[in-house]
Amino acid sequence: MAKDSPSWLKSSVIYEVFVRNYGNAGTFNDIYNDIERIKALGADILWFMPFYPIGKVGRKGTHGSPYSIKDYEEISKEIGNKRDFKRLIDKAHDNGIKIMIDIVFNHTSMDSKLVETHPEWFMKDETGQLTRKVEDWMDVYDLDYENKDLWDYLIKVLDSWVDLGVDGFRCDVAPLVPLEFWKKAREKLNQRKEIIWLAETLDPKFIYDLRTRGYNVHSDSEVYEAFDLTYDYDGLCYLRSYFSGEKDLNCYFDHVFLQETIFPKNSFKMRFLENHDNPRIASVLNGKDKIKNWTVLYNLLPGASLIYAGQELMMENLPNLFEKDPIKWNKGDYEFLSFFKKIVNMAKKIKSACHQFSIRELSKGIIMIKWSGDEDEYITILNLEDRYGKIPVDFTLYGSDLITNEIVSIQSYFVISKLPIIIKTR
Repeated sequence: MAKDSPSWLKSSVIYEVFVRNYGNAGTFNDIYNDIERIKALGADILWFMPFYPIGKVGRKGTHGSPYSIKDYEEISKEIGNKRDFKRLIDKAHDNGIKIMIDIVFNHTSMDSKLVETHPEWFMKDETGQLTRKVEDWMDVYDLDYENKDLWDYLIKVLDSWVDLGVDGFRCDVAPLVPLEFWKKAREKLNQRKEIIWLAETLDPKFIYDLRTRGYNVHSDSEVYEAFDLTYDYDGLCYLRSYFSGEKDLNCYFDHVFLQETIFPKNSFKMRFLENHDNPRIASVLNGKDKIKNWTVLYNLLPGASLIYAGQELMMENLPNLFEKDPIKWNKGDYEFLSFFKKIVNMAKKIKSACHQFSIRELSKGIIMIKWSGDEDEYITILNLEDRYGKIPVDFTLYGSDLITNEIVSIQSYFVISKLPIIIKTR
């Protein structure tokens, strides 16, 4: 929970992988053979999207949604087995990377093991038929947490994955599961070792819709009672509005400030520009220079940073969740990869050394970020809208740009740069 979350999470990097579509084989070996490259990117945590057997009833697409799980205790045979996974975990640990797995405890597939053995553990409609809260999720039934035997079973499932070496859990639609369950699970498992808890919190409109229909859905503030990290969906809605031209950037920056004041002290957001549920940022923004500037922005925001596998190569195609759709690694932009790797590792260093963050818009689309610590201070200037020309400024800045090693001198006005500038001022 926020009050005792590990401090290293504030500068951590999470690398998200979907095993089925990571490589052509679609097995654990694809990731096993790539651990050193993932480590070099700056990753501290390797998050595995669900790799469990997938239900067949109501299946979406040919291969089905990884979030329609038939058995929480097993691994899909197409991906590998527990021995393969343990081998991968050990290699990741040898490289200083923690392992996080996806936990989907709001629902199971319609033909899951639990539907067969414990139908009383599921939500039912007025006719007694198994049902769900979100109609669009037509391949699942929702669990009913009124039954405390279900709690005991699910905590045992988590315990068994910790036995295998897992270090953390990304919990799917966590606000739809009772907070008391998460608190109980955390209390039990964290007695064994440091477990990292990431909640997929929800878009405010989704929360509002479910609450108006009578469901108990937790806010991000409540979720921090059990979790270390939450999604930045409460902020992403402002970014979406900016990208669509409805709102300006300050709406998002104002919300970032609000997050620093309304959420518990020592709470962390997971920042992202893309993930498996959202478009690749390279398909949203036009031009490599703009993407480079936005990459610096999201890595320097307070909290952990997420990399969705392929983002580091500026991939535009979002892998299909329901089909075999492997990442085409040979089609990536390797010049961008070099920049990306440098920025991720630099941002980790800055955020680990500093504790005070501020952000402001110098001129439309021109942003200044300041990170300060007891001994260090860094100034970053970003061009988020491909602007040109010069703007007046109320500060003086002189130093070597940590990205290009070129000398930067700013006094009275700033000649807008295409690329980001990061200067260590002390």
